[in-house]
Amino acid sequence: MASTNWTAADIPDLTGKTVIVTGANSGIGYGATKQLAANGAHVVMACRSADRADAARRKLEAEVENASLDTMELDLASLDSVAQFASAFRDRYHDLHVLVNNAGVMIPPFSKTEEGFELQFGVNFIGHFALTGQLLPMLLATPESRVVTLSSLAHRRASIDFDNFRGEKSYSQWREYGQSKLADLMFALEFQRRLDAHGAATRSLAAHPGFTRTNLQRHSSLTDFGIGFFSMDQDQGALPTLYAATAPEAQAGEYYGPDGWFEIRGYPEPAKISTAARDEQVASRLWEYATEATGVTFFAEEATADEETVEA
Repeated sequence: MASTNWTAADIPDLTGKTVIVTGANSGIGYGATKQLAANGAHVVMACRSADRADAARRKLEAEVENASLDTMELDLASLDSVAQFASAFRDRYHDLHVLVNNAGVMIPPFSKTEEGFELQFGVNFIGHFALTGQLLPMLLATPESRVVTLSSLAHRRASIDFDNFRGEKSYSQWREYGQSKLADLMFALEFQRRLDAHGAATRSLAAHPGFTRTNLQRHSSLTDFGIGFFSMDQDQGALPTLYAATAPEAQAGEYYGPDGWFEIRGYPEPAKISTAARDEQVASRLWEYATEATGVTFFAEEATADEETVEA
């Protein structure tokens, strides 16, 4: 259970910790990066645009004294880019204490990733699945490591449609967004089940920011309505992510969000998980789908099973 009114002042000393934040140049990613760096972490800002990442880094360096930051290119809409990032990170670093799977897209016009996935499903889930799997050996080798995956309130009204990951059906922006964030939450929960099965100390957690003012909602007409009334700024909205990433009491396999009305705003506490997100059979099927689609295996027996399937 989160502490009452847990804030950034409660973040422990992170000196010596290496953290990756995807989408760190704006919104929740920027807010989380600022507080992680302010508490001593070395933060790798993994961003699609090198120019925007560098601009955000310079701004953070002006805001945070002695900030330790690095920028690296990562386009989650390209599995080649994900593989290149993971390889470059492994060459540059020896430890990975926290991976924050934050970057995402929300209700854009219809488009697809390089591999042909509907953009929201491909970026929000598939890209982060591949990234996490390719960095898992480093995470397992780093004591007390964590992976925090960002979901959304939108997951509650969503379902997983295995026949519509590549935009096979008529495009519905909110339906596809909800599916991608449900997939993220199911991934975080299934990942922890598999870590437990392997006796691994790495923790998988999930978080959502409630209703936070960021450029993620630039395609949504709801933004103007909520600004100044329901929504939080990015620093407040980043608190559930920061709690999951740093609080000693944050529990493996838990999902954190704001504690206020309908989890729209407030301070971190365990959040509601939908019945669909708790479906372990669907989660296992989704995991196997992502493994086949990306070619990324997390554990040795998964690779063996894939080889046996090919041979059969």
